[in-house]
Amino acid sequence: MNNRKKTKVTIHDIAKQLNTTASTVSRALQDHPRISQAMKKAVLELAEKLSYQPNFIASSLRKGHGNTIGVVIPRIDRNFFSSVIGGIEDVAAEAGYNVLICQSYDSEAKEKNIIETLINGKVDGVLVSIASGTADINHFKQTILKGVPLIFFDRAPSEINVSKVEIDDFLGAHMAVSHLIEQGCRNIAHFSGPLNVSIYANRFLGYKAALADHGIEYNDQLLMQEVVTSDSGADAVDRLLRLNPIPDAIFSASDFSALGAVIALKKRNIVIPNEMAVVGFANEPYASILEPSLSSVDQHSREVGQAAAKLIFEEINDSGNPFVAKRILLTPELIIRCTSKKNIKEK
Repeated sequence: MNNRKKTKVTIHDIAKQLNTTASTVSRALQDHPRISQAMKKAVLELAEKLSYQPNFIASSLRKGHGNTIGVVIPRIDRNFFSSVIGGIEDVAAEAGYNVLICQSYDSEAKEKNIIETLINGKVDGVLVSIASGTADINHFKQTILKGVPLIFFDRAPSEINVSKVEIDDFLGAHMAVSHLIEQGCRNIAHFSGPLNVSIYANRFLGYKAALADHGIEYNDQLLMQEVVTSDSGADAVDRLLRLNPIPDAIFSASDFSALGAVIALKKRNIVIPNEMAVVGFANEPYASILEPSLSSVDQHSREVGQAAAKLIFEEINDSGNPFVAKRILLTPELIIRCTSKKNIKEK
């Protein structure tokens, strides 16, 4: 059995077999008039034999304005971002555009390099969810100065005048914490992400506002910052259990840290939700199959992508008119499941 990984055929492979140059192969594939018919025939026959597939996105970037938009996200391995991309591609396909997806891995330096590459490649527009590590936004200002339409979605800096598509994170957090209070919880901890990132700052504000609206005093000891992973959620539970009194609920700004909390609580035989309730944020696919199932705030991520793509195409097609920044604020939905609704039974 051959376990070797199949490598993708390139124009360099075709050129080597035909004893010619990659540029000649490229021109032949594009039916360039200066390439002989014999060479074109040889290139096309070998390309078919080797199952060569051209990289249309790279070709579009080289030509400039080749119906390509760039999408910059922190990570593609998050259901939220993959679903957003699905929404963007829904709209882009109808408009006849390619979508070039880039990951910043929450690095400002990598994000800057990506933006520079996209601008130099002459994409028609850029959609960005900003990296958590980004403090300097000058690279986005350069994008605007060069006349490239720019839209932020989900994570958006406040100090730049561009169109944005956001979820009402404040409202989502307020709904989640109000629900916990309605279940009888009064000592509610909050797992927060980096508060320099808009989405986590707004979720924190929503948490505090819900407490205040129900006459509950905010307690700084119950704020666990930089807790957005499963491991950090489990560690935060250990810290909470050392408090006196022990919290009776957790509102997590991330489903991943909520997952870590649920696992840690179960290991310690703490009954969920009667002894400690948990609500997450994002409604990740595992939320409904976790035992017990996880209450969470659904962000309607595909709608975010569709709305952002529609905005970018409006700006691409409206380039001759005076620019007016738009803000689309989508309403989240609280999905109540077993980790927060007391006395509910699993179906």
